[in-house]
Amino acid sequence: MTLRKRIIACLDVTNGRVVKGTRFVDLVDAGDPVELAARYGAEGADEITILDVGATVDARPALLDLISRAASALDVPLAVGGGVRSVDDAAALLDAGADKVAVNSAALRDPALVERLADHLGSQSVVVAIDAARVGGNHAWRVRSIAATEETGRDAVAWAREAVERGAGELLVTSIDRDGTRSGYDLELTAVIAAGVRVPLIASGGAGSASDVADVLAAGASAALLASTLHFDILRIGPLKEALAGRGLSVRMPANAPSPREVAAWVG
Repeated sequence: MTLRKRIIACLDVTNGRVVKGTRFVDLVDAGDPVELAARYGAEGADEITILDVGATVDARPALLDLISRAASALDVPLAVGGGVRSVDDAAALLDAGADKVAVNSAALRDPALVERLADHLGSQSVVVAIDAARVGGNHAWRVRSIAATEETGRDAVAWAREAVERGAGELLVTSIDRDGTRSGYDLELTAVIAAGVRVPLIASGGAGSASDVADVLAAGASAALLASTLHFDILRIGPLKEALAGRGLSVRMPANAPSPREVAAWVG
């Protein structure tokens, strides 16, 4: 059986608002997270990911009330990341309504955290997020932490494999070089990591067109994550999935998309 490829809408949140920038800087406001989550879920997104980008930098937990409201507005899976430093932090997010928890900087500081999360919550609930930057012109990438502000010296491919061995059920791999540029995903990064792990890989960073999404899914990603292209109406989920199906990719086709007024009514 061929597994369907997924389209995941990503909401980077700070101070209760969705923001988006380029290569993790120059952030601009993109809207209300609950309203956007409901809209994308209704338009056919297979999952929603909310990343509280200020939580790790500010050394605080993710915004549980926001997560609860977003989860209540959705009937598709919700993954949440940002500020997860312990099993208790992750459990609180699941209790608030998240289906999966993404961990990044804390796992780099303490790789055994991935094992503890998998043991207590199940691997299916554990996503390890990896922010990777290409090293010069070489075929190598290094991992950054703390919202991509700190060098770790870790090789991204090796860390991906270690994270899976420690219990990660999924990887969210973001190309820092491509993030927000709309110049296409880093296909080599995606292909190299996907070929070396046994769990689904979500590719992030660089979506600018339906062809970009099709290319990264064909390169080995199980899912493509999109942010600014959705927030600023460069791509819409329904037409995107139609284009992917036209390229021979197996996707879940959405029902008729709701009007903005309907979405607003659902989220109050």
